[in-house]
Formats: sequence, C-alpha cells, structure tokens
Amino acid sequence: MERRATEGVEAWAGHAAGADLDELGVRLKAYEGRPAAVAGMGKDPVNAPMIRHWCEAMGDTNPAYSGPDAIAPPTMLQAWTMGGLSGHAGRTGAYDELLSLLDASGCTAVVATDCEQEYPRPLRPGDRVTFDSLIESVSDRKTTKLGTGYFVTTRTDVRVDGDLVGTHRFRILKYAPARRKPPAPRPRPVVNRDNAGFWQGVAEHKLLIQRCTDCGTLRHPWLPGCNACGCLDWDTFEASGEGTVHSYVVMHHPPFPAFEPPYAVGLIELAEGVRLVSNVIGVPYDKVRIGLPVRVVFRTYEDAEGALVLPAFRVVEGEGEA
Repeated sequence: MERRATEGVEAWAGHAAGADLDELGVRLKAYEGRPAAVAGMGKDPVNAPMIRHWCEAMGDTNPAYSGPDAIAPPTMLQAWTMGGLSGHAGRTGAYDELLSLLDASGCTAVVATDCEQEYPRPLRPGDRVTFDSLIESVSDRKTTKLGTGYFVTTRTDVRVDGDLVGTHRFRILKYAPARRKPPAPRPRPVVNRDNAGFWQGVAEHKLLIQRCTDCGTLRHPWLPGCNACGCLDWDTFEASGEGTVHSYVVMHHPPFPAFEPPYAVGLIELAEGVRLVSNVIGVPYDKVRIGLPVRVVFRTYEDAEGALVLPAFRVVEGEGEA
C-alpha cells in the first residue's frame, strides 16, 4: 500500500509539471486512493426502531418505511455505517494522518460542504451492512471566504452479503481560517458651528432640541435662525427621547462599510413634535412599521479617532413582536 502511495506521488508530480502546485498539495495527493476503512461492519443491523426515529425526526410519513415489507429511507445510508464515539475497528488511520498533516500546516478548521449518495437497491430491516472507505480525492489548494485549504472527498461503498447497496461520497473543506478584517469605522457626522451643540449633547447622552426664544418654535436639524419668524436668538432643551416611527426605509443595496444590510432607517417623530433620521433597532428589519413606539439610545463606537457616540431608536419592549 505504501508503494502505491509513492507511485501516486510520482504520477501526480509528472502530471503537474509546470503547474502551480504547492509542496503540501503534493504530499496530500499521496493519500488519494488509500483506504480509510477496510471490512467495516455496521454496529447494528438495519432495524425498524431506527427507521421510525428517523422518519419522525424528518417528518417523513411515506408508507414504504413501515409495515411488514418496510424498506429503510435511502438517505439513511450513512446511519448504518456510523461508528459513534468508539469508532470502527476497521479504520486504517490514513484519514487521520491526512487530517493531522493539514492541522500541522495550519489548516485547523473544518466544515462539511456536501455529500453524494447512490442507491443500487433499498435496505430492509435485518440487513447487515459492511463497508469499505477510501480517500477518493484531495483538491488543489483553494481560497474561499472561510480561508485557504483543501477539499477532501471520501467514498464509502456499502454492501450486504457482498452486493453493493449504496455509495456515499462525503466532502469537507479543511482550511486555515482567513484573518478577519477589522470592522470598518462608522462614518462621522459633519460637525460645524451651527450643529456643534447638538453633537456635544449626543456625546453627553442628551438629545437637545433648538427652540426659538421669540416665537417658541422647535426645530431640527439645528439652524442659525428660526424658519418661522426669522429670529436669530434661540436656546435648547433636552427631549424626552420618546417617539414613533413616522416613516422608514429598509436598506438592502448598495452595501456600505460598517453597515451590514438589510437594516431599517427611520424618520422618527419625537414626542415634542420634531423629526430626525436614525436607525431603528431592537426588532428585525422586517418588523419595523409606521407608528411603532421607540425610545432613543446612545451607542458608542471606538475607532482610530476615539469614541464616537451616535443616537439610535430602540423599539419599546413588547412592541413590534407580532
């Protein structure tokens, strides 16, 4: 068997001459065709209780899986070959060696990607299955969103009394996790001499509203003069933070750094009567609706420029859940 593996490496090296194949890939290719389990035997015969449990879990009420002439659901094929926590005596160790080699190279993460099954004939209660498994293929090095690694495919042939009853191919990606990019910083508001007082209030967790000292009209966003009477004199007071969703949009596209769509952006009408734009949080985006009661919260974000405090509006507890 070792001679076969060596020949496999030589053949692959010849095939890949001039190709961009890494050294680890060559070593992994040596495992192609090596057995992972030989003369394995199912720990239990195909049986009605297991079939019943499977069908109940899957919600499968097909009458073919019950009664005196019952067959096992074909997709249960792998269930009859699984070794559980104690494993199988027929394992060769080659598969474990392959995974250990990948671990040592930094490919420490694993995710199952897909499986394929073929069913030459159905299994029936009382059948005793045997099986052989081999490492069918190892891909070239691949780069995915999860990270860089290799797809490893094993093939298990299942037999009853020597006759092939099923073939199960199982594929995993063994990879080195990609380094996560640091989150993009939140865009900072444009602060000028007209609105600096508002953002100073936000930094202190206060929602300040401008008020004309002549006619008493409230206004937001902040302006240098009253748009009702033209007076340039004004003061401020702290809003209660209570409000309702007057209108909203759900952002799907285009994506924007620091924001993960979809998310809801609302036009919030404060209890005092003025409106401002901010995110609506506390419920899924598709539960936001006009008239939903909200209350201001202040969220702090840290970036290279320091702390950034922004107001958002959280749905009042118990609302938006229907």
